[in-house]
Amino acid sequence: MKKKIVLAYSGGLDTSVILKWLQTEYKADVICYAADLGQGAELDEAKYKAKKLGAKKIYVENLKEEFVKDYVFPMFRCNTIYEGEYLLGTSIARPLIAKRQIEIAKKEKAFAVSHGATGKGNDQVRFELSYFALSPNIKVIAPWREWNLNSRTKLLEFAAKNKIPITKHNRTESPYSVDANVLHRSAEGKILENPWNRPPENVFGISKSPKDAPNKETVIIIGFKKGDPVAINGKKLSPFKILEKLNKFGSNNGIGRVDIVENRYVGIKSRGVYETPGGTILLKARRAIESITLDREEIFTKDELMPKYAKLIYNGYWFAPERTMIQKLIDATQNRVNGQVRLALYKGNVIVTGRKSPNSLYDEELATFESSNYDQRDAEGFIKLNSLRLKKNKIKY
Repeated sequence: MKKKIVLAYSGGLDTSVILKWLQTEYKADVICYAADLGQGAELDEAKYKAKKLGAKKIYVENLKEEFVKDYVFPMFRCNTIYEGEYLLGTSIARPLIAKRQIEIAKKEKAFAVSHGATGKGNDQVRFELSYFALSPNIKVIAPWREWNLNSRTKLLEFAAKNKIPITKHNRTESPYSVDANVLHRSAEGKILENPWNRPPENVFGISKSPKDAPNKETVIIIGFKKGDPVAINGKKLSPFKILEKLNKFGSNNGIGRVDIVENRYVGIKSRGVYETPGGTILLKARRAIESITLDREEIFTKDELMPKYAKLIYNGYWFAPERTMIQKLIDATQNRVNGQVRLALYKGNVIVTGRKSPNSLYDEELATFESSNYDQRDAEGFIKLNSLRLKKNKIKY
């Protein structure tokens, strides 16, 4: 009986070449696996192509609801953002893809799993750390670290030699490397590699330019329960449908575009252009609802933990014990995060115009500038006690 390998397969040039290469190099049956995370790609074509190339079996998995419910929303409970701007759209998708790939490998009794990530990027780390966390003895085959097909020309020559069908758009090199799912769309490479070059408009694939967005505000209300969005404008929706709806609002209003230079885990700086319309709205709304439902020190502690949590996700440690530990701490703060946030969306801006909650800690009687039961004379002793160490400090600046 032939050995089996489970390949994370997209149907593009790289993974199609990998499929044939694994068959010939390892003399193995290749089981292809494609995950639908809401990227909008037509996976039936990938399934047809894998079958034509001799894949032993093809799994096409609809993971959209699981992705948003069990990965995106838990991440957002920490108001997670990497290096001040990146909402981790690619990073958060990798652990789920890897998890399901390992489950299939166990079911099929495969001796190895394979992916198409290059040896210079973050995804190889994210995939493989997840593989080993879930199946410590699994063999990982990373063709880009093994073969000599290190150029597009060589890939096309291999495809021609092995009669691998190549679609027209794969014959001409794409001006960007694109990744997409329901949370975001990213573009990297080519003319974007010079960080001084302004991204041309054709780099953006899902959002309007703010200057082309409507001249009138779009007002929406997001309902929250235990930290997660559950309704938009009073209508309850599933997690995936919530994010999909927010994407439509955000994309139409030019929201969620960022152009950043980030620090990859492997030590390389990388310039990327990201579109995260729904996620950008959700982050703003979540901070608004937490501002009235969480205690001051809860908010401060969450904000202190967030960069550590974001780095763990970015670097591929979703299944690490420290990420799980932080998640439990974050989730413990969310029981009171219930209520509604009203937002005005306008030409790239997300403007909070109201927030309310049955669990609100906001006290109008205390906050008012009119007379209240707050004794302002108490502040004098508070300030005296807190100034003691400053009075005794001999260091002069």
